[in-house]
Amino acid sequence: MIYNAAGLRRVDAIIWATVACVAVLVAVAAVFGDFKVVPETYIAPASICLLLMLGAYYYRDRRDDHKLASALESTAQLIAFVAVGAPLSYVAATSSLPLQDAALARLDQALGFDWIGLLAFMHRWPGFFSLLHIVYPTLTLQMVATVLLLSFTGWQSWLRTYMLAFIFAALIIIAISAFVPAEGAWLHYGITDDASAMPISHTSWPVFFGLRDGSLRLLTAVGTEGIITFPSLHAALAVLLVAALWPVPFARWVAVAVNSLMLLATPIDGSHYFVDILVGIGIAALSFAAALALMTRVACRPEAIATRYAAAAFIEARQ
Repeated sequence: MIYNAAGLRRVDAIIWATVACVAVLVAVAAVFGDFKVVPETYIAPASICLLLMLGAYYYRDRRDDHKLASALESTAQLIAFVAVGAPLSYVAATSSLPLQDAALARLDQALGFDWIGLLAFMHRWPGFFSLLHIVYPTLTLQMVATVLLLSFTGWQSWLRTYMLAFIFAALIIIAISAFVPAEGAWLHYGITDDASAMPISHTSWPVFFGLRDGSLRLLTAVGTEGIITFPSLHAALAVLLVAALWPVPFARWVAVAVNSLMLLATPIDGSHYFVDILVGIGIAALSFAAALALMTRVACRPEAIATRYAAAAFIEARQ
């Protein structure tokens, strides 16, 4: 599909409008709920975003360097969305609905997945387990690297598709987590007696329970924890990163290898059930399809649409 600069700017406007809407939701939760926004935690991301946007304006409108401008603006969008999206996940976690771990564990069993068996396997292969420990926290680094790679290799429209898909997936997963809260597999199975063998995600446990019992009501942009069990955002983003980097030949198979390991690490280091991962993958696929559809509708050149329909009419006339 053929895209023009004006169409891509319209997509950027949609992304920024979505970020603004999420920020408003967080602000409303702070005003009408018993939350407290910690302003100082927003200073650094806001300042970085401002500098990046000034740079994007300069390189787009003054220097005509659209690759660098896209890299700067999309990085700002990523930082801004995470800064408001993470507090929104905290608001969702205050749902008073019952924990659904027992149901998720039953679904795992129905699918033939043995979480305890996987943990035992990991303990028998400590080297492989250590490798997964290294890969699991690389999500932020991968997301920024993907923005830069797509920008500087000229995949401007694909970059916007990736950004939209990420935002769609994150918002869908946050919404679902409010209605299907869960503490995670480690706590559900009661495996908390060995502090040296805890998963990377164990630091989120006190935050999750503090939000549920009302003892924690701080909304921060920096230092937030990933507290969502169902569906798995890590699994969704692993799939989106592969899809985003697929057009870049030298990065494609690196993304496949790293994010395959990410998916393997997610049940243990993320304290996720297998069904969390399956649903996360499904949401990633739907989000990417929705992002592609929106890109075609908003950013596609009119002449490209006309050509497509003319070709379809010609084929129909020949039949």
